[in-house]
Amino acid sequence: MEFVKQFLNEASQIINHLDIFQIEKIVDLLATARAQHGRLFILGVGGSAANASHAVNDFRKIAHIESYAPTDNVSELTARTNDEGWATVFASWLKTSRLNEKDILFILSVGGGNLEKNISPNLVLALQYAQKINSKIIGIVGRDGGYTAKIADACIIIPTINSDNITPHAEAFQAVIWHLLVSHPKLKSVQTKWESVI
Repeated sequence: MEFVKQFLNEASQIINHLDIFQIEKIVDLLATARAQHGRLFILGVGGSAANASHAVNDFRKIAHIESYAPTDNVSELTARTNDEGWATVFASWLKTSRLNEKDILFILSVGGGNLEKNISPNLVLALQYAQKINSKIIGIVGRDGGYTAKIADACIIIPTINSDNITPHAEAFQAVIWHLLVSHPKLKSVQTKWESVI
């Protein structure tokens, strides 16, 4: 019982400490990209890759933003990893997709990437590529946000309430926040199924 209470209390504290300004900034960046026919590329590894796949569905279906996650194509992902290496897998994918200044790179990550510590170098190289071509960058990250938080146009850092639970809270709140984004009146384009059933 104690752990359950503690975990839920931590989640409650996180909600109360989220940066609402950064969330609104991301909404505006996404609305602008959609209006300019820009695309959304969502990158994540591990649990964040699963979240990226789900988020792509929601941004496409609910917000009508053309969206992609490179991790959805396991054949290309593993071929690039095998032939070129893990570190370059996302940057190479984005080059082939002709990422441009109208597009947004959206990072979902617990740590946000750190080249010095060799943590998610594939995210860092993708971010550097996006910077080079002036694509907008947004993120939902944990801990201190790593490289993503340093260079993003807007970034939500999930506050660390308990250092033993950084990963589960960061990945859980990625889902809370992207659902908030696609539900926002500036982005929501269609009613979701259960809200439309009378």
